[in-house]
Amino acid sequence: MQLSSHGRYGYSAIAHRPDYSWPGGKRLAVYVALNLEHFAFGEGLGASLAPGGPQPDVLNYAWRDYGNRVGVWRLLELFDGLDLPVTALVNSTLYDYCPEVVQAFRDRKSEIVAHGRTNSERQSYLPEDEEAELIRETTDTLAHHEGQTPEGWLGPWIDQSDFTPDLLQEAGYTYLLDWCCDDQPVWFKTRQGRILAMPYPQEINDIPAIAVRRTDAPVFADMIIDQYDEMKAQSVKQPLVFGIALHAYIMGQPFRLKHLRRALEHIAKDAAQDSDRVWLTHPGTISQYIHGLPEGIVPA
Repeated sequence: MQLSSHGRYGYSAIAHRPDYSWPGGKRLAVYVALNLEHFAFGEGLGASLAPGGPQPDVLNYAWRDYGNRVGVWRLLELFDGLDLPVTALVNSTLYDYCPEVVQAFRDRKSEIVAHGRTNSERQSYLPEDEEAELIRETTDTLAHHEGQTPEGWLGPWIDQSDFTPDLLQEAGYTYLLDWCCDDQPVWFKTRQGRILAMPYPQEINDIPAIAVRRTDAPVFADMIIDQYDEMKAQSVKQPLVFGIALHAYIMGQPFRLKHLRRALEHIAKDAAQDSDRVWLTHPGTISQYIHGLPEGIVPA
């Protein structure tokens, strides 16, 4: 029986791949991704703290807006205190709503990744030409404000159509974050070439863990620590990428921030003590390194 396939990559067992290392012989690449999102009032999608009533759903809209007004600034204090590189995944409508939030990450030399226009929409529902326009509009907005075209893309809601990797590659993107199928970067085939799929977490991610499964903050912090420790041990055999996905309106809540601080302090301290093995970085920097490796090293 032949099952339908996406046709983007073939099977590759991580235990049977060519070995390589990150710069300086490091083995575990670590990045923190903070989703900075903007939502329409009274319409569209959005994570829910509690079951909402009819629109306008003030409870859940205001909860999400807390992230841009309060949570992100508390998280920035934490990141700055640990001198931790952080990648900002940015809805382009934030430049109109709260540009100072993006400015704060620009000032600390964070990588800015395109995250669509708003998380109030899904791109997979759009015809190909309208999806291409969504990508173009997002890209142009980020390029205008940041002075350079973004290299990476994460779709709102990790949402893709059959054409998304093709459209991203044709729009100049070098990597995407939507697929959680591996702990190493993987080349995806596109109709005009290829694009790199960068590991992005769906377990060490506060939306599935906390908003969906209702994981407690101390347990989520333990998950981050355990994932880091175990992947560091596994990276003796293969170079790995460990990502942490956060949202300002979830982890910026004070009672969760306390436990996130414990997890990130553990990583920052260990990475400083074992800097020959651990690479605190951005996904774009990982992508650039992969693009420079010889053909055949990275699975396709």
